[in-house]
Amino acid sequence: MPGNGPPPSENKRRRNKDQLADHAVSVPADDETVHGPELPYAPLYGPRTLDWYETWRRAPQAATFTATDWQRLHMLAPIVEAYWMQPTPKLLSEIRINESLLGATHVDRLRGRIKVEPSRQQTTPPPGVADLTARRRRISDAS
Repeated sequence: MPGNGPPPSENKRRRNKDQLADHAVSVPADDETVHGPELPYAPLYGPRTLDWYETWRRAPQAATFTATDWQRLHMLAPIVEAYWMQPTPKLLSEIRINESLLGATHVDRLRGRIKVEPSRQQTTPPPGVADLTARRRRISDAS
């Protein structure tokens, strides 16, 4: 299976300045904003396709989508619906390629230079989980 090689490292050590680093985009992780238009002809699609589209509308990277990105999702919706009706590797491959171009996975976002900023809620650990940053601070202060 052909690939694109390893994803770019976030901490590059190069003598030459990365010309594209200035074009990186940061988006907030959990703003829960619904972006983009509603799916045209929504009654034609099943619940899984509608959930798929709504997931994309709430995705952090959707804040950066332009009209052509939404058009790509609208064109992809019938393929997603066909996949749910009768899954085939060919349909899944087409979905995967198109979603990759829109930044579906962590690696895709690294390649697209889209950085999802953690929300305030994500920076505090859940109950019962140790806060390693606070512990490291206490240890370094005690030294």
